[in-house]
Amino acid sequence: GVQSIRGGEYRSEGRGVPLGGFQSIMEGGGGSSWGTPPRDPPPYPAVVESTEEFHFVERLLPPACVPSPPQHPSYPTPSGWIPPRVPPPALPYHVGRSRMHNLPLYRRVANGNRRITELRRIRGDIWALEKELREFVGQRVGKQPLTQVNELSGTLRLKGHVDNEVRAWLLLKGF
Repeated sequence: GVQSIRGGEYRSEGRGVPLGGFQSIMEGGGGSSWGTPPRDPPPYPAVVESTEEFHFVERLLPPACVPSPPQHPSYPTPSGWIPPRVPPPALPYHVGRSRMHNLPLYRRVANGNRRITELRRIRGDIWALEKELREFVGQRVGKQPLTQVNELSGTLRLKGHVDNEVRAWLLLKGF
């Protein structure tokens, strides 16, 4: 059953759980009545645009494009970065830099143990570049590396992780 406890509060026997909805029905009050209209929401302040502190927001936004690298007193920089030669070398091919101004040279591992060095962003006579690069890497490593040329995408793949030799050749040529 339901017992009345002080002040019209009703609780179920043995549980001590307040029955708020039951109290409202039995006493006819306590909550909001059906006859009163809802109150208007409290007034909120109007929207105010302020440009005074927008410089704090600008610090958080990323730059619209990658800035050009700053001039350094000496090269290579502490990170090992070297800028491309200006003007670019007069060769039948050109190797462009990546959007972060790095050499487009990548190491890959295929099928768990096949090591590949990939050179991208090649424009011009890719076959002349492949011939010169094979000779240079062959002299440094001691054997001619196997290569794969993709003219459409402008990429050259060399078998083995020979990225240090390819990087030295690219910097020697001025890319």
